Amino acid sequence: MNSVKLTRYVSMTVLLLSLLGANFMAHAAPKPKVLIFDVNETLLDLETMRTSIGKALAGHDELITLWFSTMLHHSLVTTVTGEYHDFGKIGVAALMMVAQNNNIEITEAQAITAIKTPLLSLPAHPDVKSGLAALKAQGYKIVSLTNSSNKGVETQFKNAGLTEYFDERLSIEDIKVYKPDLRSYAWALKQLQVKPEEALMVAAHGWDVAGAKAAGLQTAFIARPGKALYPLAAKPDYVVKDLTELVEILK
Repeated sequence: MNSVKLTRYVSMTVLLLSLLGANFMAHAAPKPKVLIFDVNETLLDLETMRTSIGKALAGHDELITLWFSTMLHHSLVTTVTGEYHDFGKIGVAALMMVAQNNNIEITEAQAITAIKTPLLSLPAHPDVKSGLAALKAQGYKIVSLTNSSNKGVETQFKNAGLTEYFDERLSIEDIKVYKPDLRSYAWALKQLQVKPEEALMVAAHGWDVAGAKAAGLQTAFIARPGKALYPLAAKPDYVVKDLTELVEILK
């Protein structure tokens, strides 16, 4: 290769790399202004509910996951039919449905007892407090967005010792549209006065991450044990094993 061709080759290579670099920077996600956290399972450990729910289901612990998915399923039924019922009431109804479908006798009072007390006193996952503290120290605004009621999440945070880490608590109770309906995320963004790309939704549920991503938010999936992404949805921006790993990424 003579010197003229070499010079042209080098110039073309530099130009190409420059264009690729500019394109990469144009598509790189901006540093979020606010971190929006889901609550149950993402921050709070539902394992402590296994005893009470399992007891209500006559010792059939294998039905606990079915109960939770049934509760989520019917929260969306209320949304798409234009109705609204408190998330706790949907949980009770779902537990009674699972019991009935498996020939287990349970009263509404027993279902309420099995859910209400343990749900309000769930402990935080081991990585949560230190992770939230580190994120606050980094200057992030931290907000929760949950399908639970305002009073419910207030009590949960108080009992789990998480209140001090949050700048705001948002509940879909105020809009009466359950996640992952796109309207719930749009409403939250409006309350926070940020653009979709300026917010990062953090959740341990594939459906929540999928909804937030479709609404234009940045997303982070915390791969808690037994949790998986929805393969047909857009991939999240980050996949981490716990909050400690997310802290390192967002430094």
